[in-house]
Amino acid sequence: MEGQQGQESPATLALAQAHFNKGDYAEAEALYSAYIRQCACVSSSRVSPGSKCSPEDLATAYNNRGQIKYFRVDFYEAMDDYTSAIEVQPKFEVPYYNRGLILYRLGYFDDALEDFKKVLDLNPGFQDATLSLKQTILDKEEKQRRNVEKN
Repeated sequence: MEGQQGQESPATLALAQAHFNKGDYAEAEALYSAYIRQCACVSSSRVSPGSKCSPEDLATAYNNRGQIKYFRVDFYEAMDDYTSAIEVQPKFEVPYYNRGLILYRLGYFDDALEDFKKVLDLNPGFQDATLSLKQTILDKEEKQRRNVEKN
């Protein structure tokens, strides 16, 4: 990865995506992290006008790195990356969905519901989010029923 900062960022992101698609997650994670660092350096030096780090690409890098952490069952680290993706690109529905899945798995149904509803606000045709929202509502109700029966 040699060359000028602005030239290596798109190449780094493309290479990370290629490794991700092949299932080479360790290398993909390293490359996504390098891309995120490159964008942070460009951003902090205020060279943004000529920067090759678009908000869409940076959000994708965070989201995909979050997926790798999710595969490793590093849920809290994955959620941090999904949240970073959302902060960079608030209209990108995928990290809301991914974060919602983790929140659901951890039993944080109210927070998961918020994320799934946001996905559907941004993209009403997102079928997996519709299904996840319905399942979260059912599981939340079941949990509440069980708590009432215990008491």
